[in-house]
Amino acid sequence: MSSEVPVPAAPPRGPVEIAADAAGPDATYPFSAVVGQDRLRLALILCAVHPGIGGVLVRGEKGTAKSTVVRALTTLLPPVVTEGRERPARLVELPVGATEDRVVGSIDLERVLRDGEKAFAPGLLAGAHDGVLYVDEVNLLHDHLVDVLLDAAAMGRVHVERDGISLSYPARFVLVGTMNPEEGELRPQLLDRFGLTVDVAASRDVDERVEVVRRRMAYERDPAAFAARYAPEDAALAAEIATARGRLTGVDLPDTELRRIAALCAAFDVDGMRADLVIARTAVAHAAWRGGTRVEADDVRVAAELALPHRRRRDPFDEPGLDPRQLDDALDRADDAAREEEPPRSDPDPDTDPDAAPRPPEADGADDSPSPEGEPDPDPDGPDGGGAPEPGERPAAPPGSEFRTRLLEVPGVGDGAPGRRSRSRSNRGRAVHAIESPSGGIHLVGTVLAAVPHQGERGRASGRLRLEARDLRGAQREGREGNLVIFVVDASGSMAARERISAVTGAVVSLLRDAYQRRDKVAVIVVRGSAADVVLPPTSSVDIAVRRLRSMRTGGKSPLAQGFLRAREVVARERLRDPARRALVVTLTDGRATGARDAVEKARAAARLLGESGAASVTVDCETGMVRLGLAVDLARAQRGGYVRLTEMSAQQVAGVVRAAA
Repeated sequence: MSSEVPVPAAPPRGPVEIAADAAGPDATYPFSAVVGQDRLRLALILCAVHPGIGGVLVRGEKGTAKSTVVRALTTLLPPVVTEGRERPARLVELPVGATEDRVVGSIDLERVLRDGEKAFAPGLLAGAHDGVLYVDEVNLLHDHLVDVLLDAAAMGRVHVERDGISLSYPARFVLVGTMNPEEGELRPQLLDRFGLTVDVAASRDVDERVEVVRRRMAYERDPAAFAARYAPEDAALAAEIATARGRLTGVDLPDTELRRIAALCAAFDVDGMRADLVIARTAVAHAAWRGGTRVEADDVRVAAELALPHRRRRDPFDEPGLDPRQLDDALDRADDAAREEEPPRSDPDPDTDPDAAPRPPEADGADDSPSPEGEPDPDPDGPDGGGAPEPGERPAAPPGSEFRTRLLEVPGVGDGAPGRRSRSRSNRGRAVHAIESPSGGIHLVGTVLAAVPHQGERGRASGRLRLEARDLRGAQREGREGNLVIFVVDASGSMAARERISAVTGAVVSLLRDAYQRRDKVAVIVVRGSAADVVLPPTSSVDIAVRRLRSMRTGGKSPLAQGFLRAREVVARERLRDPARRALVVTLTDGRATGARDAVEKARAAARLLGESGAASVTVDCETGMVRLGLAVDLARAQRGGYVRLTEMSAQQVAGVVRAAA
């Protein structure tokens, strides 16, 4: 049964609070003063005109004014009327490291203990109602907060069921997130909740870059004077947004354009109907923004360019973006569908039907990895990080079939970032015992047991239990953490048989997919030729690792000792950066170390050093054939880690969990 708990409304901001907010370095930078970034500004304006679009995801490298533009948007939003009172629209920032209590709210312990009444302290989502919720580095947001955002964005309300309270409150907001793709991708569920997406990059035009620096320095010298210079332009822009909002209900969306939208979404094979709705709302907003009364083909095109790029990704390893030529082709065919009186035939065959809508490349099984031509490689030494190819080396065979892998888990209980791999102490998960700090939520039994011995001295003869603040006990919870997974891939001559290296790279891609789903950081070390190269330093962007593996070369000697030593260096370096994140080294090899007379002994000695570093490890034995030397087993023992054969990596074939030995 739900408890009636008062939910105080978030108070309106007064002049003092607004002035305090404006004191930040970017908060009052005028929207009109931003140089370039036309597509980003248009996307934000359209969401301001029609909040039902669902917000904007801004992807781009650091230093591209993502946060500056988003924070400047708030000053352009029409005021909000609440209980007959007008207040400015709010921009509420959700920190990546926020707790769930801070986001959704929690019971007001002070009032409970002081006044003996149930009371609820609202969270950040209550403050964002009818405003903008801004999440910087949204791709680094913890999974439990992502779940909360998904629920709120879907229902427009926040439901709280915790600590003996049951209530809900409205939370309708425009969700704006910024992210650097190099630091990892978003979960598909949250990615789809953003109505529009924009990729931003710094301009390469010298005059534009000069103007950016000139305006920024002028702002830093005198923010108030700089803001005043652009105040008339911002005021005019705010008035245009308010006028466009008023036009929305009068904009006509004819059936011809609806059919164009439906045909376009079908051509790109997007999941569900959200893309159709978002494009329709965005096209209406764009028509209202340009002052039109009827949606036209150009409005649909603009909407598609903003709404489709992130929805056509069928896999976290697919390249984002939208090919303009493919969009043009799809729009041409959508024109034909829009003119038809009857719906187009279902499931046309593009090989026999010349009027069939084009399918994305991945629908035909084509490789949609980026073309080497014109694609800047982030590694100065080449796509595989190993410099020029050595004699006897050749490109690796394409990855073999992928599969759902067994869970490789670090033993013990850690304190790392929330994820889905190894056990950890967490603010979420099952309660294991009571602790004095109530940060993880109230442990009811522990609180009662702490209060019981003091009832006599508190004068309790009968009736209710008498509680004091010192009785409160928190719940020590056990959840899951993400780890640093370091892949050491043997790409030497003994592994270079086409079938074997194809199976190995297929297994690594499967493991990388698993790492993406479990929110791990990954690193890849390739052992071949005369060295062990870190082709991918630790990162959360596993799609980069997949691209490196596809361009990996094989052949040459097998300096496994260097591979283990390099993995040991990576572990030591990352411990300084992120001490709480535990490491798991996964080595894929047949164990045949070559390159020197004592190469096998050196590999075992290096494996022992890696094991002594405290990193957990699993050796995946890739040896095949009737005669097995068992060298990979020796390396696993030297590391004091786990061992599994490549054929046993599939979760469908072998049940159970592989835990790396301590």
